[in-house]
Amino acid sequence: MTRITVAKGDGIGPEIMDATLAIIKAAGAKIEIDEIEVGEKVYLSGNTSGISNESWDIIRRNKIFLKAPITTPQGGGYKSLNVTTRKFLGLYANIRPCVSLHPFVDTKHPNMDLVIIRENEEDLYAGIEHQQTDEVVQCLKLISRPGCEKIVRYAFEYAKQYGRKKVTCFTKDNIMKQTDGLFHQVFDEIAKEYPDIENEHWIIDIGAAKLADTPEAFDVIVMPNLYGDVMSDVAAQIAGSVGLAGSANIGEQCAMFEAIHGSAPRRAGQNMANPSGLLQGAIQMLTHIGQADIAEKVQNAWLKTIEDGIHTYDIFKEGTSTKKVGTKEFAQAVIENLGQKPSTLNAVRYATDVQLQLPKYVRKAPSAKNLVGVDLFVHWGGSDPNDLAGKVKKINNAGASLTMITNRGIKVYPDGFPETFCTDHWRCRFKPVEGKHIDKSHIVKLLIEAENNGVDVIKTENLYEFDGKPAFSLGQGQ
Repeated sequence: MTRITVAKGDGIGPEIMDATLAIIKAAGAKIEIDEIEVGEKVYLSGNTSGISNESWDIIRRNKIFLKAPITTPQGGGYKSLNVTTRKFLGLYANIRPCVSLHPFVDTKHPNMDLVIIRENEEDLYAGIEHQQTDEVVQCLKLISRPGCEKIVRYAFEYAKQYGRKKVTCFTKDNIMKQTDGLFHQVFDEIAKEYPDIENEHWIIDIGAAKLADTPEAFDVIVMPNLYGDVMSDVAAQIAGSVGLAGSANIGEQCAMFEAIHGSAPRRAGQNMANPSGLLQGAIQMLTHIGQADIAEKVQNAWLKTIEDGIHTYDIFKEGTSTKKVGTKEFAQAVIENLGQKPSTLNAVRYATDVQLQLPKYVRKAPSAKNLVGVDLFVHWGGSDPNDLAGKVKKINNAGASLTMITNRGIKVYPDGFPETFCTDHWRCRFKPVEGKHIDKSHIVKLLIEAENNGVDVIKTENLYEFDGKPAFSLGQGQ
């Protein structure tokens, strides 16, 4: 018996959770439930996180969390509970299977059967943003080696456990050579440990086009956070409906399972909502807690129900569907099909004796790290980079001197183009004077002289080599 935490959420959440729990209990799920309150009521009580400390304690004690969709009130500084939960509990892997149910659910891609595995904790979703000048704000994209290794290894282990043949990596490392470049590099490293599984890499833009056009070309796709968020919704929709898709969020200690759709408050209380997305999340939960036989029974009964044409309003279609039903009636139909298998759709078979091998991250020996310069980011309202260069050169010192100015990543000094549009946000790069070595004392002197000369430095970024290799971007055009 496994004790789990359940949150019924907002909008249609209570209805689809009741339906989901009724189905898995009827199938024999060995679970005990602690129910907590999260979402809109908690937000509106004055708690901007949408969850109480007591509820956190229950989630952390039980380790397994089945959550219905919630409503986050607009404005007021309310935090996304989904993002918060993933980060606080270390739920680094988001798993979204996207499978066509052709011919019973409309899709242009009848042979689609893929899984998107999305890094869940970092990338641009670290949420580190700043306004630095009147015209420019920044969002930091953080990609770590531990984050890359954990999610890429999870993707290959998932493929191995479920008999998948290929793992594809999507990045944009032709532009973001440091961040996405690290993700791609780690993918190539780990792929070598799985010689029986095919691997490939696509640039995200053409990969997205290929996925939208020919999803059957893919099997398992692993991506950084933002790309994975976007592409998993695209994949779910072209498979048939976002409303049919479930999601697992897996960490080293805890796991959360949910539907990928929202709370749909306009449909609340009408016995209309399709519980399939949350049910798919619950099926993933059952396999995670070692009840694969129950998960298999539920999934096959659900497939049989879809195949029988017993559909809720969102997927009902004259000529294909046989009966339009509500939330409760759909759940009852699945329960009545327990023990049966589909005849047209592929029945599932879940192995009960295979576990993902996910070793703890082991930190590598540190590289030789050498300071080779500094970028000073400057707020300046002028338009001629040569004027700024004259101003900034006044702060040159014996260790470091100005070598380049960029604006939004484009080199504008020296030898910039007058056609280049410039904002009020400038990156001024200082490198060691020939024959000299730069250290942090030179950077401090630069900042002091900048203050003395009216140069508004809003941020600094040290430039390093790791094992003799430059680990920073050049200005485009350099």
